[in-house]
Amino acid sequence: MSHGPRIGDSALNSPDVIVISGMSGAGKTEAMHTFEDLGYYVIDNLPPSLILSVAQMSGISSGVGRHLAVVCDLRSQKLFEDLDEALKSLEAHEFSYGVLYLEASDEVLLRRYALNRRPHPLAREGEATIDAVRREREQMAAMLERATLTIDTTNLKPKQLRSRLLAEFTHLTEQQLMEVHVFSFGFKYGMPEEADIIIDVRFLPNPYWDPKMRPLTGQDALVRDFVIGHPQTKAFLERWTSLLDTVMPGYVNEGKSRLSVGVGCSGGQHRSVAIAEATAAHLTHEGYHVLTSHRDLARAERNASS
Repeated sequence: MSHGPRIGDSALNSPDVIVISGMSGAGKTEAMHTFEDLGYYVIDNLPPSLILSVAQMSGISSGVGRHLAVVCDLRSQKLFEDLDEALKSLEAHEFSYGVLYLEASDEVLLRRYALNRRPHPLAREGEATIDAVRREREQMAAMLERATLTIDTTNLKPKQLRSRLLAEFTHLTEQQLMEVHVFSFGFKYGMPEEADIIIDVRFLPNPYWDPKMRPLTGQDALVRDFVIGHPQTKAFLERWTSLLDTVMPGYVNEGKSRLSVGVGCSGGQHRSVAIAEATAAHLTHEGYHVLTSHRDLARAERNASS
């Protein structure tokens, strides 16, 4: 059968549709998480006959840049016959695709099932795991032949599999893929529960005590220049950004896909806003994908106008 554009071709790093298949325990869950981080719409155990419909509904052909990754394995009945038809339909509708097959040795699969203490999904009542593995391998032989990319995870840790997939499907680094949310908040309105890192900047000079700056925010030039330009802030920012430069690569190396950095002051209006903006600018300059928000800024502005 024709496979259309193939995974690994230099002209195709992000196919419209990825079919993930292979041996149970070979890393399909890690692959799903990786494709989610790449922005794919991911569905587990989707019958192949529905792939085209889901691809059309997910907006791939609308130019929004969304892609689809589906896991198809022996849980789907008539897997191989339906998959052939599904791939032909994708070609007919000009969707690019690839079939990713993950495998591992019998010994490693047995060890993984022993460690997680879960039964093999295809094991019959009273059947030994090794027999279920061997039966699955025999039944999956036809799928292996259909694969456009095969990865043997026998000697790969989950992070190594993730790195291999990223190398195949994107030119972005793991640093560029990690989404960093930098936000300001006011301690008077409660501690944020979602922050991975929190820095308290209430020790910095407070613009609130200047009547001219009290109704303004850290996004206004007068307040921003007051906060950022103060010698105490300059010394702090030098050490704060140095700390971030030290810890951020560690989060990247452990495969963290999202990180939240909270910057707090008393009311979330002046100092925290200015420092959050400066923090976001630094991390953006260092190559991270940064989102910025100010949790309590609207509340502070309402209080100032009342």
